[in-house]
Amino acid sequence: MTLIAQISDLHVYSPGKLAYGVVDTNSLVAEAIKQLSKLTPQPDAVVASGDLVHKGTPEDYEVLKTILAPLNCPLYLMPGNHDQRDNLRRAFPSHPYLPGDINHLSYVVEAYPICMIMLDSIVPGEGGGCVDAERLSWLEQQLLAAPQTPTLIFIHHPPFATGIPWMDRNRFQGHGALANLIRQHPQVKRVSCGHLHRGIYRAWAGTVASSQPSLVHQG
Repeated sequence: MTLIAQISDLHVYSPGKLAYGVVDTNSLVAEAIKQLSKLTPQPDAVVASGDLVHKGTPEDYEVLKTILAPLNCPLYLMPGNHDQRDNLRRAFPSHPYLPGDINHLSYVVEAYPICMIMLDSIVPGEGGGCVDAERLSWLEQQLLAAPQTPTLIFIHHPPFATGIPWMDRNRFQGHGALANLIRQHPQVKRVSCGHLHRGIYRAWAGTVASSQPSLVHQG
């Protein structure tokens, strides 16, 4: 069995800044990491599914590195709409899984009995999510490469209808094509997301889809 901990929507700030002027996200994330590091058994991997920092500045990512440092297990980072891809890459040079040869930070982790696919859904400068033709083609290639391996897909933006009016008015671009692709690959056992700052579980595209709460405040 592979034990995976997903953390999402950390919204780490540069020192001295508070979210909305009231939420000390840095201390809340630090406390969550402290508790995660005490778990027995330890997770085999931690997936941080986007909105790692709030402004996307190099300074934000330096603070993030310090807060995440106590983790003793492998850590896999992916961007959300508050992140900046290039700054994220530069801040974590010791994380070679972050690709530098494609236009998105999507990658595959094959170090476990399950396959984990991190699918970058961000559109720079926008809050909503998207899987365009390039990313859909990339995902199809990964799924075709391991049809018998149980697979988890992590995406920052939920591609499914949530029942939240503001979210569903700005639907994930390409959600229909993504659902059609996933339906063709029964090895996909879960699609797990962030972004909403709340937990939702539902049947979607022939599998189970979910969003996870934020570490710092709820939506």
